[in-house]
Amino acid sequence: MNISINGHARRFGDNVNTDYIISSRRKRESLDPAVLKQYLFETIAPEFAASVRAGDILVAGKNFGCGSAMEVAVTAVVGAGIKVVLAQSFARTYFRNAVNNGLYAIECDTSRIGEGAALHIELGAQVIVRCDGGAEPMQAAPIAPEMLAILEAGGLVPYLLRHPTF
Repeated sequence: MNISINGHARRFGDNVNTDYIISSRRKRESLDPAVLKQYLFETIAPEFAASVRAGDILVAGKNFGCGSAMEVAVTAVVGAGIKVVLAQSFARTYFRNAVNNGLYAIECDTSRIGEGAALHIELGAQVIVRCDGGAEPMQAAPIAPEMLAILEAGGLVPYLLRHPTF
């Protein structure tokens, strides 16, 4: 099954750690995604939470989601209506938390994607990223069929509810 996603780039750099995504102190206040989204990137981009729109696509450099393994860093992103993060690389724990929570974490060369760029992503056997309607697509790392099935279900729990293994 092919999925098409369109959105506008919201650009960040390298080594965006989970405490930059959402301060760890915020998880003590609430785990509700609707509450957490208002604090997204508050320490490095205080204006971000008020300006983010559902369907925006996070774009980053290397090592996105490094730092602590707090799942709430994915919860806050998903709560803001973001379905995709494009990065040159991800911290492995963030990547796994993203898949478990239905957030597409796609590895590709993001160096040509600027803030606000219109993005078109085709997800299927191959992952293709187009920027500003450019004729030359950017090839992204493929997503394993099993992971794609989990993502399409909305995360690991919804997937397991639909496909009980016992």
